[in-house]
Amino acid sequence: MADSAIDKKEVARAFGRAAASYDAHAVLQREVMARLEERLNLINIAPRRIVDAGCGTGRGLRLLQARYPNAEIVGLDLAFPMVEITRHSSMPDSWLGRFFQRLTPHASRLTHYVCADIERLPFKKSSADLVWSSLALQWASEPEAAFRELHRVIAPQGLLLFSTFGPDTLKELRRAFAGVDGGTHVSRFLDMHDIGDMLVHAGFQYPVMEMEMLTLTYADLKMLMRDLKGIGAHNAAADRARGMMGKTAWHRLQQAYEAFRREGRLPATYEVIYGHAWAGDKTRLEDGRQVIQFNIQQRKSGLR
Repeated sequence: MADSAIDKKEVARAFGRAAASYDAHAVLQREVMARLEERLNLINIAPRRIVDAGCGTGRGLRLLQARYPNAEIVGLDLAFPMVEITRHSSMPDSWLGRFFQRLTPHASRLTHYVCADIERLPFKKSSADLVWSSLALQWASEPEAAFRELHRVIAPQGLLLFSTFGPDTLKELRRAFAGVDGGTHVSRFLDMHDIGDMLVHAGFQYPVMEMEMLTLTYADLKMLMRDLKGIGAHNAAADRARGMMGKTAWHRLQQAYEAFRREGRLPATYEVIYGHAWAGDKTRLEDGRQVIQFNIQQRKSGLR
């Protein structure tokens, strides 16, 4: 579990405020999404129904539309403004919508948009063949509960494919803040092995986990903070400090971060975790007990 609980209302507010600016700042998110899509090349699946859990402004949803043009796809996000931007970008009266409609002519009638929590999905049991989630699961307040909910809605033999952040994400910023005060300023993320265990506990089979480090560099700390604000990656820890940072604290933070400068640039490290797992035959009850089926043939009595 994460060291500090996530404030889901703050997550929704932050991403809602960032909806209009998200695409201009989402360099890392686009790269991770492209690498996540590459993993679909290695998986033999022809889904009829797909859920993009944490669709943001719809980039992943459009990738899925192009790859699976005959599939019914639901774009889901916690922040309503994100859902609205995704929906409008897919409408024929926008230039982006017209472009993607030419690529996927059936997408408009096969695509739906939902504002909902990944931990409380408004879908029937076993209703999706594929759940795709790129950099959204780290915002779950109860990650294991989220995986149980995802397992509930994925059909037997269906697939969960996701990316999320690991504990070394923004390690430079976390260390710099440690020298300023004792508060929580950077959300804490789960270890890859803990995520794998949670998948198994939730009922998934054959989990495959991978991890890589990606680093963005900046001329100064203000540019990094501007990017984080632009994508809505606000500190959403429930025990976060409230209020604006004072000038003295900001100056101390800048000085502390300067210790990481290399070749004239400030690094921002992201530990990116990729995972996929299969729902299996789903013969396990919600309380974790396994259902074992017996085929018992009635014996004919030899007695007269």
